[in-house]
Amino acid sequence: MLMHRFPLLFLAVFFFVFAFSVANAEPAVSKPAPLFSGAAADGGTVTLADLRGKTVILEWTNHECPFVKKHYESGNIQGLQKQAAAQGVVWLQVISSAPGKQGYVDGETARKANIERGATPANTVLDSTGAIGKLYGATNTPQFFIINPQGVLVYKGGIDSIASTDKADVARAENYISAALKDLASGKPIAKSSTKPYGCSVKYAG
Repeated sequence: MLMHRFPLLFLAVFFFVFAFSVANAEPAVSKPAPLFSGAAADGGTVTLADLRGKTVILEWTNHECPFVKKHYESGNIQGLQKQAAAQGVVWLQVISSAPGKQGYVDGETARKANIERGATPANTVLDSTGAIGKLYGATNTPQFFIINPQGVLVYKGGIDSIASTDKADVARAENYISAALKDLASGKPIAKSSTKPYGCSVKYAG
């Protein structure tokens, strides 16, 4: 009986270790941000290494997600994009929705959606395989990662403090991204460098 149980015990331990490793594979604040290269909505390629020397914001997004809609329909994200641009920060959207899943778009559709919403990211990375999303441990839309000019991750987490789809909550919430940008502009460390993201799950394949 013991011999029959051993393989099951081994498998249980294996899957626990595997799950633990995956959960802890996401990048840590104050550590180098994972490098990536991905197809861009404008037909080019976005390579993180090429942006060394600049602050970069990665915004995981899904235009069909009600939590994302809250922040675009209220103008919140557009305002943050302008705040970032004024500081010379490179804002990149990342779309990790797989083909056939909610939020999947091609480059032309992504560009049209941004024009219609008045959004002004520097570019949109099309991550339909989910490789970049999994590299960063992205779990939600919206979700944000901020990388400093030295290539170090200095923020990861949510957009603000109120997890709802109600646009009226935007004005009442603590805006983590705006606060982070202000800290960076003043040369200070980001006060809240890791927060809990909320929103729709990233629509990976499978």
